[in-house]
Amino acid sequence: MGSEQMTLDSIVVGMTQTNCYLVGCQQTGEGVVIDPGGHPERILRAIEERKLTVRYVLNTHCHFDHMAANSDIVSATGATLALHPAEMPILQAKGGASWFGVTVQASPPPGLELDDGQVLAVGTLRFRVLHTPGHSPGGVTFYLPEAGIAFDGDLLFALGVGRTDLPGGDWDTLMRSIHEVLFALPDETTLYPGHGPPTTVGREKRSNPWVKITH
Repeated sequence: MGSEQMTLDSIVVGMTQTNCYLVGCQQTGEGVVIDPGGHPERILRAIEERKLTVRYVLNTHCHFDHMAANSDIVSATGATLALHPAEMPILQAKGGASWFGVTVQASPPPGLELDDGQVLAVGTLRFRVLHTPGHSPGGVTFYLPEAGIAFDGDLLFALGVGRTDLPGGDWDTLMRSIHEVLFALPDETTLYPGHGPPTTVGREKRSNPWVKITH
């Protein structure tokens, strides 16, 4: 299965300009929503335009700008919400929205708890779960080996890294996740982060100043 059998839409949502991703299998019409951080009407419009049956709502982590529209999307699609259990305290705190003086709708509980190495089948697509904590204790990356892409949330950005000053964040853990998990992927792997443009594993290995200063 190559990327030609997959649809991929990036929808910028919420006050922090979060990338919400809609990934679909062209063969079966099944898909997932990754990190619905706001503007549910935009996300639902994209789902309708793609005529996708959403199987999962996937949270890379549960800060409010990645989960604020969980409730609306799950309710509208009947999809299963899936996240790492270490994110439950943050999910139950509405993503920490109150830390920033923001009000968001409470999320439903997950219907599926994710574990490192788990594989989610969505049509012909296979999403491999990689536990990548550091920005958040239950942070995960969703990796599609056959398509050569990964959705890494707020772990690593184009020329940047995730913040570690929020509850549960840890710099050393973040660096381990980047070096031992993300950088173990092929250099040509395209990374789709939670904010900003896509990049590649190889480009960040060579050019990311935050990663280089740890060598």
